[in-house]
Amino acid sequence: MSDSETEGTQISTEPVDNAWAMKIPTFKPEDNPHGMVEESSFATLFPKYRERYLKEVWPLVEQCVAEHHLKAELDLMEGSMVVKTSRKTWDPYIIIKARDMIKLMARSVPFEQAKRVLQDDIGCDIIKIGNLVHKKEKFVKRRQRLIGPNGATLKSIELLTDCYVLVQGNTVSALGPYKGLQQVRDIVLETMNNVHPIYNIKALMIKRELMKDPNLAHEDWSRFLPKFKNKNISKRKQPMVKKPKKEYTPFPPAQPESKVDQQLASGEYFLNQEQKQAKRHQERSAKQAEAAKRQDERRNKDFVPPTEEASSSRKQEADSSKVDVKVLKAKLLKANKKVRS
Repeated sequence: MSDSETEGTQISTEPVDNAWAMKIPTFKPEDNPHGMVEESSFATLFPKYRERYLKEVWPLVEQCVAEHHLKAELDLMEGSMVVKTSRKTWDPYIIIKARDMIKLMARSVPFEQAKRVLQDDIGCDIIKIGNLVHKKEKFVKRRQRLIGPNGATLKSIELLTDCYVLVQGNTVSALGPYKGLQQVRDIVLETMNNVHPIYNIKALMIKRELMKDPNLAHEDWSRFLPKFKNKNISKRKQPMVKKPKKEYTPFPPAQPESKVDQQLASGEYFLNQEQKQAKRHQERSAKQAEAAKRQDERRNKDFVPPTEEASSSRKQEADSSKVDVKVLKAKLLKANKKVRS
């Protein structure tokens, strides 16, 4: 800055509440009258399919960078773009801006949009999304989710952030004001982490409306913003029968009894050979008798008649068939009297 501007402007060292509201002073040729000491250059490779377009617009690129006293070269044999400073260049940061411009053009951003990055209040951000999702199918779906049907989601992001956004291959190129670039990066990264962009778009719309109300300037806006609940539903098939987990105990399970211990507990260990054989024969005959009994029950099951219960309709008919003798006598006597009279 010049001496007159330095005298009139007081530099504050106190903390800033809102850094976005600060006005950045413009850098003028008078601030750097001696120019650049050394030549700086940056080169960027571009893919084969961009060669035809770059060849057509390169005269416009040279004319644009010449306004800032820069030089631009296009090497079609090597497939590279180069920007260089000259002795007349007075802005030391303009070469970084020119490097960003050729990077954007290599990423399929049109020249009409890429040249905006040379302005002081415009920046760019190239977000790499290729290594954020391991499976290719998921990556393609989430990238398409960012674009939306007929590019509607991408267009709404551009309108809310005032940025130009281009999804190309494994990168997302954004161009616009620095605050908007920060919002675009957050939306892109959360989309690749399986958060639908509609949540962030809705939050930006609500924030834009809340900014219009001066009464809410110093209040917390979290109660107005949508809350995203992550529902991680496992698609693994659950078993039909789930075994209940045993209660955890720090002690090891008891050692199972050996065959000798079982024989000692039952007293079989102290029997001689004949007694052991007799006991086995007795157990075997008991098992055979029980199996024979079950076999007979199974065979005779078809010949056992089922028990029939009297239906309710038959009971009602039996009740109605009973005749009250006294009532019948009274009716007959009454009828005889009528006939005699």
